[in-house]
Amino acid sequence: MFIGLISDTHGVFDSGFRDFFKDVDVIWHAGDFGGGMKTAAEISAFKPMLGVYGNCDNQELRFDCPEYRFFDCEGMKVLMTHIGGYPGNYAPTARKLIDSLHPDLFVCGHSHILRVVGDRKRNMLVINPGAAGHQGFHVVRTALRFHVDAGNIHDMEVFETEK
Repeated sequence: MFIGLISDTHGVFDSGFRDFFKDVDVIWHAGDFGGGMKTAAEISAFKPMLGVYGNCDNQELRFDCPEYRFFDCEGMKVLMTHIGGYPGNYAPTARKLIDSLHPDLFVCGHSHILRVVGDRKRNMLVINPGAAGHQGFHVVRTALRFHVDAGNIHDMEVFETEK
């Protein structure tokens, strides 16, 4: 399966991201859609989408997108939530979910910093796609795409564009 991963759009899903995601099968959104349901609907009209709400998302969006998702993708157990953290510094709620669900892949957003790191203690990969929107301190807007097959991630690519 070909995955597009985005977070912290804060109301922005423009042509650069559409071009980058044109061939993906699904877009995963790790929260802070911004723009209420409008941004979520825009992404969902473009490609199938799985998303979680972020701390900046309104109540309407929270009815459609849960706080976290735990699902199987091609033999890989995936946990996605907005506020997550990194190995050695997980947010308390994220750490409880990780320790109870034992995902192979943990996806989060919130920090606006693109990061892909292994958690050796928990034998999982942690991915934050950075921020796709204009709001925040980040210098570039980013997203990721990658393939998941038979429980493995491969051919990961980064998209960067000016803020």
